[in-house]
Amino acid sequence: METSEEKKQKSHFNKLILKYENHYDDKYSQIYRNNFINKYMFKDLELKNKIVLEGMCGSGQTTNYLLSKEVNLIGNDISDIAIERFKKRWPGCNVLCSSILNTGLENESVDCVVIVGGLHHLHPYLNNAIDEIYRILKIGGYFCFGEPHAGSLPDFIRKIWYKKDAYFENGEEAIELDILKENNSSRFEFKIEKYIGDVAYLFVLNSMIFRMPLKLKKILSPFLIFFEHLTNPFHGKKFSCFVVSQWRKK
Repeated sequence: METSEEKKQKSHFNKLILKYENHYDDKYSQIYRNNFINKYMFKDLELKNKIVLEGMCGSGQTTNYLLSKEVNLIGNDISDIAIERFKKRWPGCNVLCSSILNTGLENESVDCVVIVGGLHHLHPYLNNAIDEIYRILKIGGYFCFGEPHAGSLPDFIRKIWYKKDAYFENGEEAIELDILKENNSSRFEFKIEKYIGDVAYLFVLNSMIFRMPLKLKKILSPFLIFFEHLTNPFHGKKFSCFVVSQWRKK
């Protein structure tokens, strides 16, 4: 059964999905994902023939990368419109129109769960989602995720923006990664924690939020991505926008 918060998020995302797809799944957004998110999130993982759940998948913004690794992919989203878009775009994949809080999958049936930018929509049920992910993961399986994180200068600005911008639903907030790790230290081994995100994260990956016209995005993106390549080695928790994590189930 959907929570009231999930119903609001579902309705909100259904209204934005086509615009979201145009801005988060264009050529330059995919270049950003591959260079700054996927590069770290899936580092050293052998995914070929593994069962991978792309949780809170939308219309499938990580799907092309995962399929290039020859995985057995399941797309999961609570939005019926997103799932219909996913089916049309990726006809060879299995789909689940269900909440990440209750996927309906069997215990220890998945090798890897992937969520990019979805967990911060789940408050106050984030811990319930982690419980479900732990339940469906095989022992030794991986939980790979990337999220806006609390405790940074960008998060201070983000908190104000979330309250003012109609693109955000009430309840969205960055994740407290340190608290999540403390609560799950007996269940997961924390393999990778990489802080990323400055100008290209803001104006390339999140061009929709900044209302950047797609024509202008095409012009600016190569320079912004190049600049972030230069600054990426120096990113730390205090000044980055996003954290990429890879956890392994014990």
